[in-house]
Amino acid sequence: MDVILLKKVGHLGDLGEKVSVRAGYGRNYLIPSGFAVPATAANLEAFKARRAELERAAVESLVAAESRREKLEGLTVTVARKAGDEGKLFGSVGTQDIAAAVQAMGITLERQEVRLPEGPFRATGDYEVVLHLHADVDATIRLRIIPEK
Repeated sequence: MDVILLKKVGHLGDLGEKVSVRAGYGRNYLIPSGFAVPATAANLEAFKARRAELERAAVESLVAAESRREKLEGLTVTVARKAGDEGKLFGSVGTQDIAAAVQAMGITLERQEVRLPEGPFRATGDYEVVLHLHADVDATIRLRIIPEK
């Protein structure tokens, strides 16, 4: 299935590119999420007419993500959880917990922007967490998990 990308999609392409994807990926994810439209003649003409507007919106979202990165870069977030004597948590600290802790500091962050490739944290300690704010913008924060008293 050929689609025209309306936004930059990681590992796939940039705004305005015509790419071939599997039918299910295009039909079930890219098109409903607003990342792409089917590559028909009518959609190609409509995209050419809207290209300047879409490029302006892409630049604005990139600038907004860069400003958010400046606020978040190097930030230390502390989360307190019940833990055993050896530092093992009763439960875990996941993306929702990290996003809530950052939001409590007055900075907007969505749960989907927190990347935990090795899964949730299950022990106390200091960790580095990558935040994926935009297709081109990542920030790193320090997460400190302490035992709750």
